Amino acid sequence: MLENKIFGMISLGCDKNRVDAERLLAIVRGRGFAVTDDIAEANIVIVNTCAFLNEARKEAIDTVLDCDAYRGGKLEKIVVTGCLPEKYAAELFPSLTEADVFLGCNDADRLLDSIERSYREGRVDAVGTGHESAGGRVLTTPLHCAYLKIADGCSNHCTYCLIPKIRGRYRSYPMERLVEEAASLGDLSELILVAQDTTRYGEDLYGENRFVELIRRLSALDNIETIRLLYCYPDVIGDELIDELADNPKLVKYIDIPLQHSEDRVLKLMNRKGSRAEYAALLQKLRERVPGIAVRSTFIAGFPTETEEEAEALASFLQEQELENCGFFAYSREPDTPAYRLKGQIPSKEKQRRVRMLYRVQRSVALRRQKSRVGSVLRVLCDGMDYERECFVGRAYFSAPEIDGKVYFHAPEAVQGEWYDVRITSADAYDLYGETEDFA
Repeated sequence: MLENKIFGMISLGCDKNRVDAERLLAIVRGRGFAVTDDIAEANIVIVNTCAFLNEARKEAIDTVLDCDAYRGGKLEKIVVTGCLPEKYAAELFPSLTEADVFLGCNDADRLLDSIERSYREGRVDAVGTGHESAGGRVLTTPLHCAYLKIADGCSNHCTYCLIPKIRGRYRSYPMERLVEEAASLGDLSELILVAQDTTRYGEDLYGENRFVELIRRLSALDNIETIRLLYCYPDVIGDELIDELADNPKLVKYIDIPLQHSEDRVLKLMNRKGSRAEYAALLQKLRERVPGIAVRSTFIAGFPTETEEEAEALASFLQEQELENCGFFAYSREPDTPAYRLKGQIPSKEKQRRVRMLYRVQRSVALRRQKSRVGSVLRVLCDGMDYERECFVGRAYFSAPEIDGKVYFHAPEAVQGEWYDVRITSADAYDLYGETEDFA
């Protein structure tokens, strides 16, 4: 029934979702089906969704509706997978009739069977009927860079967050499986470790934290040139991990630490484990022990009851700490979270004003840092060609793909996945511009 069908894939949300989408693509390719990136040519489209925030849910539904517009052509089936159906299938299945198949986060092995069933019987809700895929992947990143999802779910229970309700409790993947998977990804200039909380790796599975052990096992692989760490929770960053950042030559001197706020009262309401003083001490220790380390973070503006004084105190924290990169989000009031019930909800316009204020502060911090790099020579990983700018584009160690700034540079030639020494000639708050020494 699926013979000669052509599949398309749209993956929304975070890099962890991207890994799930790559596993789905491997299932499709493994059965010999063709995959296209042109939705107009696809018979079956898989929409892998995010549901973390209301905006993400709206984007997912709008994407399904956009895909449905292709029904007059070759499109026959729309499959909705991931977080949205995992959490909201009961509400959406009766109303989102544009979708033919609903599958949850751990139902990858039911993908093809469910599509075949939909051809026979009509619309199918198969959420919760399968098992998490541990199979191969079809990389959707440039071939020199890949993500490795080391765990799923979360047990931190931050009061604003739906992830535990969508993805379940924290579940580390077996170390041998992760090492084998990383070894199968080909020659990588950069392997990026992700999870909802990477730093708790192993606690559930082995009864003790084995994050550093995992890093060392991955570092021993010949096909991995560098390793980057994302989503490291501040309360679990101990001396062992800091020493590894300092001493392991394969570990990029970069760490993503989602702090979410700086003020003690707000952090407590968020159920975040830490304080302004503890965060400042951690950042100082990282900088002392790992000279030049780049720290990225995310922050929430307008959490319920956040005062103007607390918002300004967060801005002063940013000025004091001079973090390399930051993302800011207006608090999203999500049903089925403890923070939803808090009194003192802040109007949307005020939340957005506070986000803009934080971005202004961080922009001034970032611009100072970027300007200080003009005239220096940086080691840059080439990610490819920017045809609009007519130059190459890459990243220095202090930038993760897609979320941080880039380095645009001129060179006689450059190969994707290779490293180049680039002299920086100009800068703005987010990106750097330069040329190789042999560029004339």
